[in-house]
Amino acid sequence: MPGLDYFSNTVAAATAPQTSDAASDYMTNGVYYNSRLDPKNYLEGPLSHNPATRLRQMLARPGIVVAPGICDGISARCAIEAGFDCLYQSGAATTASRLGQPDLAIATMNDFVGAAQMVCSINPTMPVIADADTGFGGPINVARTVTAYAKAGVAGLHIEDQVQTKRCGHLMGKQVVSREEFVTRIRAAVLARDAIPGGSDFVIIGRTDSAQVLGMEEALYRLKLAADAGADVCFIEGVKTSELLKQTVASLAPKPVLVNVISGGLTPAFTYKEAEEMGAKIIIFSLVSCVAMVHAVRAAMHALKKTGTDFSTAQGMDPKAFFEVMGLNEVVDFDARAGGSAFKEV
Repeated sequence: MPGLDYFSNTVAAATAPQTSDAASDYMTNGVYYNSRLDPKNYLEGPLSHNPATRLRQMLARPGIVVAPGICDGISARCAIEAGFDCLYQSGAATTASRLGQPDLAIATMNDFVGAAQMVCSINPTMPVIADADTGFGGPINVARTVTAYAKAGVAGLHIEDQVQTKRCGHLMGKQVVSREEFVTRIRAAVLARDAIPGGSDFVIIGRTDSAQVLGMEEALYRLKLAADAGADVCFIEGVKTSELLKQTVASLAPKPVLVNVISGGLTPAFTYKEAEEMGAKIIIFSLVSCVAMVHAVRAAMHALKKTGTDFSTAQGMDPKAFFEVMGLNEVVDFDARAGGSAFKEV
């Protein structure tokens, strides 16, 4: 089903039927509005088993959404075990874990979707926000990305305004596309979301990397354009001070703002409580898992090389204890309930 041309500022678009399966997409004074996705519709009731709907409920209700960055199944399991109720699939972490490469636009959409399918399958009700870089091409590529992420079970994604040969948002030398191209990417994402049969709650996050390139005024202007084009959340990368984060929140209100904290990066090491006090609605810690893994694995490999054994770095964790973190008990229980007997003893 094709997406609606809600950017045609006509009477017909503004008075589109409100009961269509495609949802009520239209422009009012140049601003996208979809009555079905109005935050007030997500204020009441139990949290949904649908991860995208659940994420919208979390955004509409009090409290900051804390999403630790995960890079693989082990980090996802550890985050869930720690009690987090939202996960962030970092592009940098995914590129590192799946390809062993730096975050320099080396990973493809298929790399990201493959990682997302695995992560989302661990707990299908858990909202996963996934990095989608630049959308991996022009408008039709952006649309394909949104559809593929939604099918994988992702709750929402962010698309940025860097050029195709992008880099980590906390590296220097970034380049950004024009305002018009950025808005086209957001528009394509929204059109693709609204064309998903049945009415998808998939969350579109507009990210700008222009603050370090063109200044805060331009960054805020771009985020306002993204919000007007239908972005559900605004993400300013590399915001350097608490004052600038507060300014961003105030300028974009009531649109939710996402902040990305990377230790040693451009953004101060805000705690999630501090970010909440400054008005941020989502905070992600992109590299929390993969940086910790580098330290831990480095130490284990050096210890093995030096001592000839992994006894000390195993810290008493035997294979069964390790597999229990990976969901062993759930698998054994499911097998038994289904009448299986293969895992009576493990």
